[in-house]
Amino acid sequence: MSIWSYANPVKFLALSAKVQPVLWVAAAVSVTVGLLWGFFGTPDDFRQGSTVKIIYLHVPSALMAINAWFMMLVTSLIWLIRRHHVSALAAKAAAPVGLVMTLIALVTGAIWGQPMWGTWWAWDPRLTSFLILFLFYLGYIALWEAVEDPDTAADLTSVLCLVGSVFAILSRYAVQFWNQGLHQGTSVPVATGGRTVSDVFFYPLALSMVGFGLLFLALVLYRTGTEIRLRRTQALRVRMEKTA
Repeated sequence: MSIWSYANPVKFLALSAKVQPVLWVAAAVSVTVGLLWGFFGTPDDFRQGSTVKIIYLHVPSALMAINAWFMMLVTSLIWLIRRHHVSALAAKAAAPVGLVMTLIALVTGAIWGQPMWGTWWAWDPRLTSFLILFLFYLGYIALWEAVEDPDTAADLTSVLCLVGSVFAILSRYAVQFWNQGLHQGTSVPVATGGRTVSDVFFYPLALSMVGFGLLFLALVLYRTGTEIRLRRTQALRVRMEKTA
């Protein structure tokens, strides 16, 4: 069966109903065990002390904040090219989740930065690009709400998503682009396969990252299903008004 068959709302909802229970359970177990293990089962760092444990919230949320936008980029491109409504609604559904993840990353970064840098905020390249990404999330959500016609809203938000992807890339690679920034390099560089985090910190961190990823997928599937049902309700209401 082709993956494009799931652009059919009925098939998408059927698949989502089967997958969601597994995702919710796996996400709950992974996030709970990862955070408890990280916060209570790992030692303090010899330099950062107990402050290092903020990574179990900060790193997974920052990772999902960026990847959520890339997921929105892919689904927006699918909408622009193939005009599948499910893809546009999936992008719309992912935006609030990405917004919350970005907010968590900004707040936890400030909590970590205050004792480490002596300030809650610094105009570091990665921090600044992350703040701009947060504003793009707000603008994306606001644009969906401001435009009445859903197809026009999908078109405009897709274009905005393309523009905002520049800042998503900057958020991910700002440390490599500008070496003078305060923000440290990536602790778990996927591209090179190496890492600067010891095993005692890495394993609970990896579990938290997996948990946040599963949680994101579960939330997006749930919210996409809600958007599909809402679209159906609106279409039915318009049809009834025309026949009345």
